[in-house]
Amino acid sequence: MAAHKPVEWVQAVINRFDEQLPVKTGHQNNHTKVSTEHNKECLINISKYKFSHVISGLTNILKNVNNMRIFGEAAEKNLYLSQLIILDTLEKCLASQSKDCLRLDETMLVKQLLPEICHFIHTYREGHQHAAELRASASGVLFSLSCNNFNAVFSRISTRLQELTVCSEDTVDVHDIELMQYINVDCSKLKRLLQETVLKFKALKKPAQHAVINSLEKAFWNWVENYPDEFTMLYQRPQTDMADAAERLFDLVDSFAESAKRKAAVWPLQIILLILCPEITHIISREVVEESKANKKLFLESLRKALAGQGGSKQLTESAAIACVKLCKASTYINREDHSGIFLLVQSIVVDLKDLLFNPTKPFSRGAGSQNADVDLMIDCFVSCFRINPHNNQHFKVCLASASPSTFHFVLVNSLHRIITNSDLDWWPKIDAVYCYSGELRLMFSDTLSRVMQGLHTHAPLRMTPVRKGLHTRAHSHSFSHQSFETPFVFLCKRTS
Repeated sequence: MAAHKPVEWVQAVINRFDEQLPVKTGHQNNHTKVSTEHNKECLINISKYKFSHVISGLTNILKNVNNMRIFGEAAEKNLYLSQLIILDTLEKCLASQSKDCLRLDETMLVKQLLPEICHFIHTYREGHQHAAELRASASGVLFSLSCNNFNAVFSRISTRLQELTVCSEDTVDVHDIELMQYINVDCSKLKRLLQETVLKFKALKKPAQHAVINSLEKAFWNWVENYPDEFTMLYQRPQTDMADAAERLFDLVDSFAESAKRKAAVWPLQIILLILCPEITHIISREVVEESKANKKLFLESLRKALAGQGGSKQLTESAAIACVKLCKASTYINREDHSGIFLLVQSIVVDLKDLLFNPTKPFSRGAGSQNADVDLMIDCFVSCFRINPHNNQHFKVCLASASPSTFHFVLVNSLHRIITNSDLDWWPKIDAVYCYSGELRLMFSDTLSRVMQGLHTHAPLRMTPVRKGLHTRAHSHSFSHQSFETPFVFLCKRTS
């Protein structure tokens, strides 16, 4: 059948995939799981030859599943599992899409799949146990789709930006603008996003401007983390058009930041925009700069003051910390042999930054709802500081100290795990720089394990949170579960033994 009637055969495989989804069959046993996985692999392989047919079929299945009416907890779980299976299959099919696909494929994707995925990302249910997985999976589909179909996604973003420039409503839908943060962005694509934003930023309503600010920053990191060589090359061969767009947007955003609240909102993006201007980062390190660059120098001075607690606002201090961590992180993707001015900027803020984030007597906190984000910020800072100078380890000793909050121990373990498992660039130092602390690390692990095991008898489940009481910490049911330590804990024990 596959040889004589390929379309019918492909449709038969798609139908079988559909029929064996959990939402259709109910609870899956090992046999049905294997069968579902086999169907998925078949479709991924077939998509290399019948791409349009497979993507169209999967899109229709996703639409139908999304529109199903379900009742009961078990049925709802099966629905979410089915959606995850479909999305994962779509992502893998798109990832293997041939770059020489016909224009018809892109048209089909625009008309069918893109709106469905966008709706999926925008309307996922907060608080549901599978919500984060679904959004991440849908985002993965959009990322893969944008690799070979960037124009389709860019057009949707650009169209929405244009609509919002003439929108008179105070409440605006910014979902399509937020697509920037999920798409595959290389240097040329990031440049297009910046140039498009420059043209339309000033005419946007404040909510849309905020959405652009947040989304562009994430787009930058998508670029750096997926195309690190391009970013490194930017500091070897600066691109005038990229720098021009970034500087113009910096000036637009700077005029937007009239109040302390707005400054706090835009500082993280402003530091990114400066990073995209290698020559400006070098110029503003001088004592005197030309008038057109004065606002960039003033921005950095404001950043330093806020970081040192002289900004007059806790909100500005927190934003300065975020911006400076991003500066440090970005600098690690630049080879020190390039002698970039960005390293002078890093040196001017890194001491105050570490003092703010790694102060055991006054742990950094943006409030109860931001604890996970605070930990992520500390991990980013720790890893970046290690990559900048692995031998400047005062913050390492602070995190290792038994009297430090358990949050610091958590940050230390996860930072070391990231250093070990993520070493993409040749100049990033290896973990052996901290082998001299292996004894202290094992003691910390042993102490943590002992407290966790004691807590298991009194807490279900035990969670670790930094609760200051003199110079001690205690177990409490509020923040980090002991399972959070498990993977990096075991991994590091092996490395330090």
